[in-house]
Amino acid sequence: MKNGTASVVVSPAHKKRKKVMPWGDRVFHICNYTVLMLLNICMLYPIVYQLSVSISDPLMVERGMVWLLPKGFSMEAYKEILGDRLFLRSYLNTIIYSASAMVISLVLLCLTAYPLSVRELKWRGPITGFFAFTMFFGGGMIPTYLVIRGLGILNTIWAVILPGALGMWNIILCRTFFQNIPESLRESAMLDGASEVRILVSIVIPLSKALMAVMALYIVVGQWNSYFGPFIYLNDSEKYPLQVVLRSILNTGRTTTENAVTTYEDINKTLPQTLRAAALMVTIIPIMCVYPFLQKYFVKGVMIGSIKG
Repeated sequence: MKNGTASVVVSPAHKKRKKVMPWGDRVFHICNYTVLMLLNICMLYPIVYQLSVSISDPLMVERGMVWLLPKGFSMEAYKEILGDRLFLRSYLNTIIYSASAMVISLVLLCLTAYPLSVRELKWRGPITGFFAFTMFFGGGMIPTYLVIRGLGILNTIWAVILPGALGMWNIILCRTFFQNIPESLRESAMLDGASEVRILVSIVIPLSKALMAVMALYIVVGQWNSYFGPFIYLNDSEKYPLQVVLRSILNTGRTTTENAVTTYEDINKTLPQTLRAAALMVTIIPIMCVYPFLQKYFVKGVMIGSIKG
């Protein structure tokens, strides 16, 4: 004790003592990690299996010897898939459809969501309700087909892009994000004589690059995986997207070059199983390559709707 003040001496052992996690929390973390690990295995195994089948020796695949890692090595399935003219044409069509849908949808989203984010807009509530109505009620497949045919866009690129070009869920995400941009920026721009279009192009969109990346990802992935619409609205095989051609390959195990297995000797080249696996891998690889680079924007986009109303 010095000057009436007691000094407390902390032992080295007490300094090194760490906070012990409660037993209940420890059990929860163990169960949580175990479940997540099992879910990851369930999601990754089909991809690994299809990749192994696509590059394995067809004889090994036929005998059922491939269940995880590839057995032998053969690229014949990829050569046949990438040598098929209709498959390559459908690949190009899908790229064109996805890029066009991304541009058109982003333009429509900005032109729709920005006015709805402005509090001074007259009838903003009823207009938002009108759009929200489409989230719960639709005309159905046959009326939609009649509308597409009546517009004269049947069997065209517009029949693939326009029906899903503007979705209410994306409008809500964009409107919520735009509402969080400081109102003072818009007011100062209006004092300088900027129009609403100038504010949208010069202020709102540059501040929403993360949002635009998220929306582009949603749109491209949705269009890349689109199957039902093109299957109904397109009649010309030259205009088929990748998913429609992929369905044909998965159902028949053949490409349009008709080089599928017919004799025992042909097994040394390709098998329906290896063709299907190679087609699946070629289809999903582009999206798998894009996701890691846009993952942070994807997570942010999921959280956008939880910020304010």
